[in-house]
Amino acid sequence: MATGAAAAIFGLGVALSGGLTTAASAADSTSYTGIVLGVGANETQRIVTWYSSGDTAQKVQVAPTAAIVDGEFPADAVTVDATGAANTSTTGYNRHATITNLKENTGYSYRVGSEGNWSGAYAFKTQDFEGDYDFLFFGDPQIGSSGDVAKDGAGWAETLRYATAANPNIELLVSGGDHVESANNEAQWDSFLAPDQLRQYPVAATIGNHDVGGKSWEQHHFTPNTDRSSQYYNGDSATRSGGDYWYMYKDTLFIDINSNSYVNPADGSLGGDTAHVAYVTDVIKNHGAEAKWTVLNYHHAIYSPASHSGDGDNKQRRKDFTTAFSELGVDLVLQGHDHSYSRSYSIKNGQKANPAEQPGAAEVYPGPGGVIYVTANSASGSKYYDIKKPNPADTDPNGQGPDPLNPDSFWYNSVQNQEHVRTYVKVQVKADKLVVENIRSGTCAAPNAAVEKGLSCTNTAEGQPVGSLVDNFTILPYNGDGQAIQVNVPGATGEFGWTIDGYNGLVDLGTAKERDAFSFEATGKINPILVSDSRFSLAPWSISANVSDFKDGDKTIAGSYLGWTPQVITAGAGAKAGAAVASGYDDQGKGLAISRGLGAADQGHARGTAKLGADLDLKFPNEVAKGSYRATLTITALSS
Repeated sequence: MATGAAAAIFGLGVALSGGLTTAASAADSTSYTGIVLGVGANETQRIVTWYSSGDTAQKVQVAPTAAIVDGEFPADAVTVDATGAANTSTTGYNRHATITNLKENTGYSYRVGSEGNWSGAYAFKTQDFEGDYDFLFFGDPQIGSSGDVAKDGAGWAETLRYATAANPNIELLVSGGDHVESANNEAQWDSFLAPDQLRQYPVAATIGNHDVGGKSWEQHHFTPNTDRSSQYYNGDSATRSGGDYWYMYKDTLFIDINSNSYVNPADGSLGGDTAHVAYVTDVIKNHGAEAKWTVLNYHHAIYSPASHSGDGDNKQRRKDFTTAFSELGVDLVLQGHDHSYSRSYSIKNGQKANPAEQPGAAEVYPGPGGVIYVTANSASGSKYYDIKKPNPADTDPNGQGPDPLNPDSFWYNSVQNQEHVRTYVKVQVKADKLVVENIRSGTCAAPNAAVEKGLSCTNTAEGQPVGSLVDNFTILPYNGDGQAIQVNVPGATGEFGWTIDGYNGLVDLGTAKERDAFSFEATGKINPILVSDSRFSLAPWSISANVSDFKDGDKTIAGSYLGWTPQVITAGAGAKAGAAVASGYDDQGKGLAISRGLGAADQGHARGTAKLGADLDLKFPNEVAKGSYRATLTITALSS
């Protein structure tokens, strides 16, 4: 047996009353706020953006989470110089830096600042860089629009908390714009940026009409491949945020445009919608062949069901965008602005592609040139718009006439919904289809600012609870008279690997409790270990661990007092759990102070993936002094 992936480590902490302490900062007193993990140009990159109180040289530092010991980054941690400028919307400065060359299926931790004065550490994990993945789309948090920033922020935080807890393996958070009510109101931005999920999952930010009136949006969100030429701005580009950008994530080409700029110049020069169409055309021409799917994202919903559906600017966009998007082969358009949910029929060149497509169809075959437009409802509950009735006399092909199959809806919408509850959209990206779900993240109950302030609510928590579906449909590709044939190719010889399944390297055993008159006890669970073995050799493997002594200054709890009971949480790869190890306090043994097996597989085991875990049991004498103690659990993988 040879050492494979060895010495991944994470901390374990236990307190004897009192809490953990933080080291005093160095002489540099610069503070760091508003840290956001943004999407990069592809799945191997992330862009980190933040505010700082001082105009100092700053960096992003990043390392595998498994290499961080007692909160200390290793000496070989990667540092990336940041760039930025003075804020125009508030005091202080903004900075951003791009993390590159990330590895797949790896947990990373990062922090911003400078040597001796770092921010707190945050963590994210990459997943497989090939194959299926899910992302979440959020409409208009618009923090402050209810008149109560705290209530709006609570609804936004609760949607993010629920959505990521229900979908822990999603890979992107995509916004539909209008993050705040007032573009340069930093109190509203603080509330929007408060949830830690914005530091754990990459955010693809879209600019809305409430974000565009100042530079705060750009200062909080630095985006990849961005063209900030004046034609992509609404008004003076020196004082307003904007620009169009694109990124490739796995096999999906995402293009995000600033729909605030829509007026086509009277002199025929490139600007407004004409400029956006030219930008989208150029990006698809140069990168579309690399993608299986093309997704557009912008704020102003052109096929929405509520107050903004009849706006003159949206009628103009319906004329300017739809034929171009059909000709370019766009699959899905994600929008916000109208604070209600809808999904369109398949729209080709501005018209319903198939007159026979039924309302609410579970499967949609857009055919050549068919595009699905989705409008997201409010993710925060700060503001909702009610669905409007179509006008039977409106025969304008870009207007708001009724659907012959469902006269209460506009002609272009397959599904419309407004219950005055928070929702979000989940998109499952698969090789052969897109699965789109609109999911309730709230009920009529708080946090739901607009309802708390008197708006009616038609949702029933019993019949339509949090997590229930408003809408669910599948977009299937058009293959004409032929058939698409696909094959997935694994690595030539397969791979053996493992990673910690979790963001936090610290396992907190909490505050120890008196076990009897002579001893204390604290229990917990390790962060599970994911083991993957696709090797054709079917060689044996094993995962083992040992723990250091628990330390608090010069005070010590012997590592031998820690025991565990290993478990196979998810079977696969031939995994068998290691033997239980008692605390040395109970059997006078060495506990986990020496290497013990967590799990293993024999020669000839099946290929696959397993999840290993263990219950921890720390028992020790009651004469141990009060304090907060930490130890390091070192995980070692062996494979031939």
